[in-house]
Amino acid sequence: MRAGEPAPPLARSTLDRAAHLRTDPTWLAEAWERARVLVLDSADEGRALVRGVAAPPELVLVGPGELPEVPRSVPMFLGVEPDGVPVFAVDGPLPELPGTRRAHLREVGHLMSDRDAGVFTTALALLNWHLRHGYSSRTGHPTRIDEAGWSRIDPDGDRAWPRTDPAMIVLVHDGADGPDGRCLLGNNAAWPSTPGLRRYSCLAGYVEPGESAEAAVLREVREEVGVEVAEIGYVASQSWPFPGSLMLGFLARADADAPIRVDPAEIAHARWFSRREIGAALADEPVTVDGGDRLLLPPPSSIALFLVHRWLDGHC
Repeated sequence: MRAGEPAPPLARSTLDRAAHLRTDPTWLAEAWERARVLVLDSADEGRALVRGVAAPPELVLVGPGELPEVPRSVPMFLGVEPDGVPVFAVDGPLPELPGTRRAHLREVGHLMSDRDAGVFTTALALLNWHLRHGYSSRTGHPTRIDEAGWSRIDPDGDRAWPRTDPAMIVLVHDGADGPDGRCLLGNNAAWPSTPGLRRYSCLAGYVEPGESAEAAVLREVREEVGVEVAEIGYVASQSWPFPGSLMLGFLARADADAPIRVDPAEIAHARWFSRREIGAALADEPVTVDGGDRLLLPPPSSIALFLVHRWLDGHC
């Protein structure tokens, strides 16, 4: 990405992570007393409180003395704001505050300011890692949070640090300019169905051990739809903490006349869409797909829709 170009919706932040402070217990104890605290409710898919129904909704952070109950987790240090105030996150019941509502990152991440999107994304990614690593993978012993939330350690001293799973996501296109240029989207076989609607999105998959991200693009497109791609170009990445992926976004060119052979275990439907059709769907105009369903595009907080917009605007 060039300077000044828009970033994917969950790849924005203004927070200084200040990693050198994570192992300073004296500083952390003092910082907690003056901190802003984001409360996430793991019992409700990691939702947090926001204010406002119009864009941008404002993420609600509270003081440590305003927490309603004993949190489920120890405080996790996220970083320091530009004004010098430290930010922590905890897992616990959300406080009851007038004028607020519960919101999921998927729902509001794309609408938030850079600051709020970064805080929410980092906190949820860290929380989800902790929820899945209560035991050491080496010893099997229970682990506890250490280093202000940035590691877990077992009684034998075996330590683990947060990991994210790299996954590639690619918008395959035919290289043609203008309204008749086409992109290839798929309907994943695992997605829940909604009567009258069918979601189509970019093709995606995890990067396997010993594999480059570009090789994963070639392999996944070939496996899922039987199409060969070329001119693979990296675009951008963003965290996708549901529960813990890093999405590496690409554009790639393919022959739109090549036959599509879907792997039914992965992809229920796949087809080419013109820029005209994608533009109409983004304008909330009905676009009919197989079986008479209406086309539904990826959610706005996803990097998939970001890639669709890049292609639609001619950045290929």
